[in-house]
Amino acid sequence: MVEGALKRLSDDGIIDFDDDKKATMVSNLLVVLCGDKEVTPVINTGTLHA
Repeated sequence: MVEGALKRLSDDGIIDFDDDKKATMVSNLLVVLCGDKEVTPVINTGTLHA
């Protein structure tokens, strides 16, 4: 499911993933898929890269 989501986002030209962004997206998607609580959206207002 996660692999399909990454592929579709890339194929549709929505985002180009580098390895760090791909790892973050995989982690986030797995948390949502495996979580037992309702998802709460978070807005990222910064960057991890300096």
